[in-house]
Amino acid sequence: MSNGFEQQKAQASGWFRTLRDQIVAAFEGLEDSDKADTPAGRFEVSETTRATDDGSDAGGGLMSVMRNGRVFEKVGVNVSTVYGALGAPAQAAMAARGVPGMADDPRFWASGISLVAHMQNPHAPAVHMNTRMFWTPHAWWFGGGSDLNPCIEYDDDTAHFHAVQKAHLDPHGADHYPKLKAWADEYFYIPHRNRARGVGGIFMDDHCTGDWQADFALTQDIGRAFLPAYLPLVEKRRDTPWSEADKDTQLIYRGLYAEYNLVYDRGTKFGLATGHDANAVLMSLPPLAKWI
Repeated sequence: MSNGFEQQKAQASGWFRTLRDQIVAAFEGLEDSDKADTPAGRFEVSETTRATDDGSDAGGGLMSVMRNGRVFEKVGVNVSTVYGALGAPAQAAMAARGVPGMADDPRFWASGISLVAHMQNPHAPAVHMNTRMFWTPHAWWFGGGSDLNPCIEYDDDTAHFHAVQKAHLDPHGADHYPKLKAWADEYFYIPHRNRARGVGGIFMDDHCTGDWQADFALTQDIGRAFLPAYLPLVEKRRDTPWSEADKDTQLIYRGLYAEYNLVYDRGTKFGLATGHDANAVLMSLPPLAKWI
């Protein structure tokens, strides 16, 4: 398993960086095209590193965060490529998910992109997207997806978001969209609130058919679906008049979003457990939130 995967790792990490660059450019373009009198938002970019006890090279990435823009109140687009040996808690978690051989050889490599956007206008939906590749000497897989998180729901926005996801997944097999939609509905659910986090999307994890190229192509199309699924919704809603009651609804919803990310999200747990930059891991949290 360890031989012959260096080229695939490079392909995957390169693709995640390319997708990051496309999204950053598109989001800054939204800021430029908005008619507000305030300055257009720009991403602040910083390097991140994965911490290890012995100080050895363990990889890192780029954290790109925009705050207080015309359209985006806070949006982060992170990419990372990290590697090394998993600690005991992470090994146990991987073993519980069925990854073989972790006790004997805990080496790993992981690369991906993660994005969360929180909007100025309560009528413009928040959104989450990530895709990733994970490798060990014993197994490899892809994961990720995207889901829409409006605090004020519009049925036509939800329909558009899902239709674009389906159009990008259907060439890979008609069964993919319904399977990944159902997976997202199950994963992005908050048990202690008895409700979904948002209006769904698509999600997969531990995806490995044995055909790396086919699985990578599917992962790429999950990423490619994001901008056409999301940008038209922002362009449609960013100028909708809103009230203080609308803003209050948004802040309460953000509290719900924060609860999910801190309690249930696998990416948050993995990032903190493996020593990745805490600010990058917690980039998903909103700038302001409210609890009743």
